[in-house]
Amino acid sequence: MVNRILVTGAAGLLGTSLIKRLLKENQPVRALYRSRMPEQLLDQSNIIEWIKGDILDVYALQEAMEGCAEVYHCAGLVSFNPARAGDLIKINQEGTANVVNVALETGVQKLVHVSSVAAIGRKRNNQTVHEELKWDDRANPSVYGMSKYLAELEVWRGIAEGLNAVIVNPTIILGVGDWDHGSAATFKNAYREFPWYTEGISGFVDVEDVAELMSRLMKSEIQSERYIISAENWSFRTVFEEMANAFGKKAPSLMVSPALAALVWRWEKVKGYFSGSDPLLTKETAETAQQKVYFDNSKIKNAFPDFSFKPLKETIDLACKAYLKKLDSEK
Repeated sequence: MVNRILVTGAAGLLGTSLIKRLLKENQPVRALYRSRMPEQLLDQSNIIEWIKGDILDVYALQEAMEGCAEVYHCAGLVSFNPARAGDLIKINQEGTANVVNVALETGVQKLVHVSSVAAIGRKRNNQTVHEELKWDDRANPSVYGMSKYLAELEVWRGIAEGLNAVIVNPTIILGVGDWDHGSAATFKNAYREFPWYTEGISGFVDVEDVAELMSRLMKSEIQSERYIISAENWSFRTVFEEMANAFGKKAPSLMVSPALAALVWRWEKVKGYFSGSDPLLTKETAETAQQKVYFDNSKIKNAFPDFSFKPLKETIDLACKAYLKKLDSEK
């Protein structure tokens, strides 16, 4: 029997990109999705074994993992809405605990777990973040960051129980996906000429680079390690300007000061309370966007010295062209 490779979170930006890479490598893929299959993979759905399920459903996980030698755990909830604290802990921590437990039960040979730099701490103004930093509540007050940190603890617990696993901590992932959600929404804001910017600095990385490094880590002898995956540290202003230029749109020109950001997130909180929708800005995201944080990628570069990250300008240009093409096709 062929040992398949399971990818959880198959419909997400990273899950979709990872599956594309595995198919190019002629790997037999089993994809776990929660609600709908990703449009980008529908033309290859005949060579993917699709399983509709949820990481909170242990029985669905057992079915999905049966006969799988390798597991990429990409599923998770990204939200900075304090009202979704319960969902974040349940999906990210408990869901990961389920993945780890079933992987141990079914004898999975290796697990690559997708965490986030939020699990290390993104609120570290004028600091360089590396893998050896310990969790500090003050360095990331968001429930999302806490949920990803607790999820990592579940993986480390699994490692202590004999699981062969590696953790990746990507920075902000850029690529072509559903621009109504996640980091892809940044492109939508640039296309619609969102006028505001901050001088904050963060790490950014191409989704295909994250997928390739995950594949490399899976094939390697490396285990019981975690790696920051980040291409370059850019200001949010520069990222927004590059996106606007690639779209042929007006670049943002109004700087968000800390005082203005504080007013906006409070207004968004009130608006979200009455509308029932996630606020566009929260206290945590407002504070993080003002921080100048630098992410050290030397550990992953030392692990794979022949690997080169795609320049962010190239990532943005290619993604904007793809989004424009998609918009034209929808007219």
